[in-house]
Amino acid sequence: MKRIKLVVAYDGTNYCGWQVQPSGITIEEVLNHALSELLGEKIQVVGASRTDSGVHSLGNVAVFDTNTRIPPEKLCYALNQRLPEDIVVQSSCEVSGHFHPRRCYSEKTYEYRILNRKLPIPTLRKYTYFYYRKLDVKRMQQAAACLVGKHDFKSFCSAKSMVEDTVREILSCTVERTKEDFIIIRVKGAGFLYHMVRIIAGTLILVGIGDLAPEEIVRILKQKDRCKAGPTAPAQGLTMIGIEYGSEL
Repeated sequence: MKRIKLVVAYDGTNYCGWQVQPSGITIEEVLNHALSELLGEKIQVVGASRTDSGVHSLGNVAVFDTNTRIPPEKLCYALNQRLPEDIVVQSSCEVSGHFHPRRCYSEKTYEYRILNRKLPIPTLRKYTYFYYRKLDVKRMQQAAACLVGKHDFKSFCSAKSMVEDTVREILSCTVERTKEDFIIIRVKGAGFLYHMVRIIAGTLILVGIGDLAPEEIVRILKQKDRCKAGPTAPAQGLTMIGIEYGSEL
């Protein structure tokens, strides 16, 4: 028995998130089905990040155990032939049987992309959040800096979350405007709460239009009240960029 690690990229538009659920088709479900058919075994992958409905990924990580004789590094090619075009395994390799994508220390990077211009671009509607009001990036940058470090992010966690410990560490949080009218919020952390990055994005947008002062982020963190932070930004603007692990592999 060997443990295989997959790096999975996907367009989340047509899926109800990562995790298997009765209400619709998911990334995990499609991977399980394709792997089970390919390997002739009952396969259930374990994913690193349970991305929400409509959220995209360039580098989510999943593992599974198998008795296959297919070389681990070749599995991605065989698997991609059985996957729809909006899910592509970027690499496959064998890892230690002790490696677990959620329990081992990792640093995850997410990007939230905002198209900030007067009119939308239809070809980008599935991969960006269109926002027509002018956003002040300098104010957003000041606010983003207040999020860096270890804090209780209860104000930035969905009220539906059942997690008890809401302390997380943000390693970096940057905001930049590109020449193409994109505003990119890039967040790197050791772990995230349910909807956390999207709530950060929604709150930074309020700062960008002047509804919140940058320094109010500190107050919002201290209040530990979801109602004090901004709205949850739409899913289509969010992409998981990748996950970095230590020596556990």
